[in-house]
Amino acid sequence: MKAVKGNRVYTITEAEKERRRAEGFDIYDDKGKLIAYCKGKTVPYEQYAALEEENKKLKKELDKLKKE
Repeated sequence: MKAVKGNRVYTITEAEKERRRAEGFDIYDDKGKLIAYCKGKTVPYEQYAALEEENKKLKKELDKLKKE
């Protein structure tokens, strides 16, 4: 298992997993698949606003389709 944060990569055990997540590391399995994001990770506001707008549009479209 690997803990990755920026350009730092550590090989860790299952026992270290939660500690490294709390320190801001993402956890990957040995094949490179992301298995856990770090705790407290945030999304940039622009990305959040775009997703919120898309969600509103999709909800309106869903309501329209339900009425038909």
